[in-house]
Amino acid sequence: MSEYKPPFHTTDKITNLVAAISEQIGRIKVLSHGNLNPHLRKENRIRTIHSSLAIEHNSLSLEQVTAIVDGKHILGNPNEIREVKNAYDTYEMMLSLDPYSVKDLLKAHKMMMEGLIPENGRFRSGGVGVFDGDVVVHMAPPARLVPGEIQDLFDWYKCSEIHPLIRSTIFYYEFEFIHPFADGNGHMGRMWHSLLLGKWNEIFYWLPIEELIRSRQQEYYDALGKSDRESDSSAFVELMLEIILDTLRETTVVGNGDETVKKTNPSVQKLLDVLGDEELSAAQIMERLDLSHRPTFRKNYLNPALAQGVIEMTIPDRSNSRNQRYRRK
Repeated sequence: MSEYKPPFHTTDKITNLVAAISEQIGRIKVLSHGNLNPHLRKENRIRTIHSSLAIEHNSLSLEQVTAIVDGKHILGNPNEIREVKNAYDTYEMMLSLDPYSVKDLLKAHKMMMEGLIPENGRFRSGGVGVFDGDVVVHMAPPARLVPGEIQDLFDWYKCSEIHPLIRSTIFYYEFEFIHPFADGNGHMGRMWHSLLLGKWNEIFYWLPIEELIRSRQQEYYDALGKSDRESDSSAFVELMLEIILDTLRETTVVGNGDETVKKTNPSVQKLLDVLGDEELSAAQIMERLDLSHRPTFRKNYLNPALAQGVIEMTIPDRSNSRNQRYRRK
């Protein structure tokens, strides 16, 4: 048996986040009577795919991704359209995958990267790095070590008794550290994280965690870098648990009937009240809310409203455009 043990130490923050996440899962289970509406499942799946691909610089909008999934023809980059089709097919296969199987990992990567790279379904043969723009965030281990390190990681996960919320996130961090493929590592890491969590609680098969990862992308890279420097995944685990908790808090719950129950937090409701039927910039919304600290506004108001799907961007393909406005959906 492998002696592999990922470097990690728990913190009070991690303990508190696990408790809060468990509480939110219980809330959703009660409100949904244990069932998630099939329409909501598909909608969340599309949002997951769109956000995960956008993190990897796919420029297609949510509307275009939805059209592709619905079998409609759109004008766009053929490779980007292929990425959407591959991702949807792979996520549709997710429930049949064994999260503890390296063979199934390779099977999923083959489908995800079919027609996009030569080494689809195989571990990389050369060196790779993780980049934030042009800046190298992390250089991955040599290719010759990848098969053994991935097998050790899977063996550790199967045997570890750490809480699944923490264990799956450590797995996610270590997966990105190893960076086993020539391309598609980020997308596969996020999907496998959801697959591991889904085996623990099925809501995670349908939870669009990727949306909040996308909205907090700089924090995501910063946490990866900090964990690398400290040789300890705790910083990354803390951030991912925060993102999971925020996603759960903004989840729309649909029960067995037709009634939709939304838990809109007070900050989101205030934003909706000042937005009304207008299209406003972030600065205009902040002024009406009497806020001056942009990071607080984004974290507590704008990002949750976007994640919940109650507002939308007027220029969805360029989130940082200076002409960006927001409106109610």
